[in-house]
Amino acid sequence: MESIASNLAEVREQIASACRKAGRSGNEVRLIAVSKTKSAGAVRQAWDAGQIEFGESYVQEFLEKLDAPELSELPLSWHFIGHLQSNKVRQIAGKVSMIHGIDKVSTAEELSRRAVQNDILVDYLLEVNVSGEGSKYGLDPASVMPAAEQCFALPGIRLRGLMTIASPEPSATRRQFAQLRQTLEKLRTEAPEPTLLTELSMGMSGDFEEAILEGSTMIRIGTAIFGWR
Repeated sequence: MESIASNLAEVREQIASACRKAGRSGNEVRLIAVSKTKSAGAVRQAWDAGQIEFGESYVQEFLEKLDAPELSELPLSWHFIGHLQSNKVRQIAGKVSMIHGIDKVSTAEELSRRAVQNDILVDYLLEVNVSGEGSKYGLDPASVMPAAEQCFALPGIRLRGLMTIASPEPSATRRQFAQLRQTLEKLRTEAPEPTLLTELSMGMSGDFEEAILEGSTMIRIGTAIFGWR
């Protein structure tokens, strides 16, 4: 059975290859190792292999990993990549380096309130449903601009870009990633601080090469590193 370390090495080489194909530098794309449902021991193995950034989707599981003896002393960078409900914001604010899944202005408002209350600055992304599938969370692309305009005014939090999960249909994947990139480009033209809007969180184990070709800056990979859940 292949190890987490060897899987990571293979994924990194695939990322480097995709970057070369896209004419991009490898350091333009950050690998977020999706460790949801995986043990703290598995995260430790990935850390030992050089992985620093990890993505979690479930609040309680994430908090348990924070307290795990194997991980408690490590300077890990955690990303919350799952759908975040307003009533869960207080539990993770200040404990993650970025929140990827904000899809309601009301959730951003709660995040702002908690950030101000705790005197912290929280980076986040707006989640966009580019595929239009009812099973996925996220703003409709046409709603991103008005939602962002409300979010820009909120203290204690910084909008850094957009996140999406593309359709599993291969013929549509790259087009949807291109749509997210174009949405971010449009958003920059209206943003009070456009230089902050640098992040496109798109691409997973099955489609990250297409995402890199369309400008992804953060890819979220779990299965290719940790195996099937």
